[in-house]
Amino acid sequence: MTADTLADAFEEHRPVLLGVAYRMLGRVADAEDVVQEAWLRWSAADRAEVREPRAYLVRITTHLAIDRLRQVKARNETYVGPWLPEPYVTDFGDTVPDTAERAVLADTVSLALLVVLESLSPLERAVFVLREAFGFPYADIAAMLDRGEPAVRQLAGRARKHVEERRPRYEADPVQQRDLTERFLAAAVDGDLEGLLSLLAPDVRLVGDSGGKSKAPLRALETADKVGRFVLGVSRKGDIPDLSFRFLEINGGPALVVLSGDKPDSVFQLDVLDGRIQAIYVIRNPDKLRSLASA
Repeated sequence: MTADTLADAFEEHRPVLLGVAYRMLGRVADAEDVVQEAWLRWSAADRAEVREPRAYLVRITTHLAIDRLRQVKARNETYVGPWLPEPYVTDFGDTVPDTAERAVLADTVSLALLVVLESLSPLERAVFVLREAFGFPYADIAAMLDRGEPAVRQLAGRARKHVEERRPRYEADPVQQRDLTERFLAAAVDGDLEGLLSLLAPDVRLVGDSGGKSKAPLRALETADKVGRFVLGVSRKGDIPDLSFRFLEINGGPALVVLSGDKPDSVFQLDVLDGRIQAIYVIRNPDKLRSLASA
């Protein structure tokens, strides 16, 4: 292969590689670093070892992501307050025309699922991502992970059971999610507590991630009254200069980005079920918002 051919082959598979790495790590910067390292290994690889470029590249990326995940798990032990994934701008565009496939990809990159995946072992997480998000056969996953197929099936079953027991229920309807997000914003801006409470499920949960670098609750808030009063209290303070809002598709669904001037200050995303807001995720750690500046 020429240098140009190598680069073209890699770029063809870059979206899949980035998708695997992000779902493994929950961090855009770490995922991009892993993909860059995969490129270096791909460009230096013995071509005789590469029978199928996509499988070869996913294998490299998965192993690199597992190594990186073991490092960041230790880092998270000292994280201040709740941890949420770094917001990931998703735009499947025309690359995923099938509605069912689009729904699967959106679901497997949701904040709710990625939080649950944090409690899996690195190998369990790799098997879950490769199988559930990208549909790789068990035999291929076994080859990628240098494991026997029975062991991979066991890992997959254990991971799936763990996820099913812990992931919250919600509806992945982007139209309803966008509508409730807009109404949530309007009620907060207007200081309308009654209107806000009408949108919240009685057992709604608000999780804020600041990493100790911005104002956010250091513990999850629960119940409509506590969450509603917290949201109104924050909106009344006016601590954010030159405030504005925009909507982006983040982690497979609509999200509200709060801007201070042209700088992202925070991201709000809602989980919805039965027409009510079940969970609110608030990301305010400035380190996690840098990638949104150019979005």
